Amino acid sequence: MTDKTLIDLSWDDFDEHRDPRPDSNEFDAVVERAVSRRGFLGGALAFGSGAAVFGTGLLSSTTASRAAAHGGFAFTPIDIATDHEIHVPEGYQHKVLVRWGDALWSEADGAYDNGVSVEMSDKVFGENTDGMELFDVDGREVIAVNSEYVNPKINLPEASEGVPQSAEEVALLKNLQGVTIMEIAKSEDGYQVVKDSPLNRRITHETEMVLEGPLAGHDLVKTNADPEGRTVKGTMNNCGSGRTLWGTYLTCEENFNGYFGTTGAEPEGEGYSRYGIGGEGRYAYEKFDARFDLSKEPNEPHRHGYVTEIDPANPDSTPVKRTALGRIKHENAAMVHASDGRVVVYMGDDERGEFLYKYVSNGTWAEGQDGGDLLNDGTLYAAKFNDDMTGEWLALTPETTGMDAAEILVFTRMAASAVGATTMDRPEWVAVNPLKAEAYVALTNNRNRGVKPNAGGDETPVNGPNPRETNNFGQIARWRPEGDNHAADGFAWDLYVMAGNPTVYDNAYGGSDNINEGNMFNSPDGMVFSSDGMLWIQTDGDDDNEGEFAGMGNNQMLVGNPETGEIARFMTVPNGAEVTGLCWSLDKTVAFVGVQHPGGQWPDNAGKPRSSVVAVWREDGATIG
Repeated sequence: MTDKTLIDLSWDDFDEHRDPRPDSNEFDAVVERAVSRRGFLGGALAFGSGAAVFGTGLLSSTTASRAAAHGGFAFTPIDIATDHEIHVPEGYQHKVLVRWGDALWSEADGAYDNGVSVEMSDKVFGENTDGMELFDVDGREVIAVNSEYVNPKINLPEASEGVPQSAEEVALLKNLQGVTIMEIAKSEDGYQVVKDSPLNRRITHETEMVLEGPLAGHDLVKTNADPEGRTVKGTMNNCGSGRTLWGTYLTCEENFNGYFGTTGAEPEGEGYSRYGIGGEGRYAYEKFDARFDLSKEPNEPHRHGYVTEIDPANPDSTPVKRTALGRIKHENAAMVHASDGRVVVYMGDDERGEFLYKYVSNGTWAEGQDGGDLLNDGTLYAAKFNDDMTGEWLALTPETTGMDAAEILVFTRMAASAVGATTMDRPEWVAVNPLKAEAYVALTNNRNRGVKPNAGGDETPVNGPNPRETNNFGQIARWRPEGDNHAADGFAWDLYVMAGNPTVYDNAYGGSDNINEGNMFNSPDGMVFSSDGMLWIQTDGDDDNEGEFAGMGNNQMLVGNPETGEIARFMTVPNGAEVTGLCWSLDKTVAFVGVQHPGGQWPDNAGKPRSSVVAVWREDGATIG
């Protein structure tokens, strides 16, 4: 396959080309067996007395109809859309806060209009916005936001046909990705970026950062350029996000494998194949930068695929890769303070047939403390879901995996396979309810569920949290930790929602009973809880509005009530786009929403489409989250 063809693939299809996945996942088999025990209620799994504990997540059709009538929500749900615009409920307004290519410093004014140059490419807002968080820095509002990847056919000269032809063009692509940290402030015209703020910062594929935790200085992360194995350049394919209890930003490296290729012999071994590393890189970096050439630096990929911590209050700080949290294709990092004082981080590995993880610190945290070694010293676990609606977190240790401590953190997927964790339908964002001890994971979809195994040979049968073969719609699973302690080893689980199309199917593919014609969607991806305990759900799915997706329209953001199971559509984005990332102003009157890879000519109604962050607010000035 040529470089040009690789660039045209979605990241999901790129992974399938590089590392074909199995036909089935164990999570679906768990659900199937649980269903055989307890039965379906309108297509969703109920788990008896547990339903009363978790709240009514699985609704009767009568209750579902009431949900469509917007009971319990502070807005009137909106219809689907198929155009290239943004739509929000009546009584709400929206405005673009920042677009890819907008200047963060005055010296970059007009840079986008003239075609962003290499010199200006790290002084403008990055492309393809994703996870984000807002911070209070001495009363100033600062957003940290990821730029996941680039569209070379948009960024590079037309003659390049989307494939870098020089080191300069590679440098341009490197600078348009990573993380943007920017101050924002209210003005008469709404929120705007504070240009030239001393807090503004761009972090790219060339920014120096350090490895901390058990892997720092280990032979597996040493390279020719860094023989000490402690200093790394760049954080890449930054997908979802998180925030620490002590006020720093967590950015998550997802499809890092796609940046590496080889101009010579390929390194061999499961450590490469399991992560889809080999062949040609997606952006031809290896042709112009030896760091990305596997034949020259076979350990460089071992230095990526981590959660990276950044201090948004200190633009001179060095980002830190937290190796104790494992090396996977991290979607997001949901941190919570366990009832016993320890720090817990939930994480999904976004690839078909991979696993759900959590990290538990050995030490405890108290209000007012910094992070210290809490993210360096702890235990990593992978989730096992059982047919009886219980589950357990399996510790990844030398004793349980047969691997040494360093191997567990570099080859985390293999460690999870070794302990028999449950293979999942692409675990994306994890969200933790701020009002009660429960957490949710978006299992976005899996066309291979029940069809073939994962890259490690683990079967992917239809099971508990993954209840449908060839799952094109996705679902959201949730769990409550034993004793309401997120650090506990045990949990109870159920399904909050199974996405589907009830206008096409009258079986499990029609979705659970809290899905109806007025709120149906596919491929849940981003999830964030607002401070009032409502679950905001963002989709990244099929928006052709045809076949089994007929009537779903463009990708959307919905709001779910964890207590009643009601779900209502709040926002739709331009055709071709996904909804990515969500945070709120300090006073909770404005929501900031990411719009990635839009189609048409949005938002300028002229020229190229531009990923953007959009501000949404109520016309009456009331809180929105």
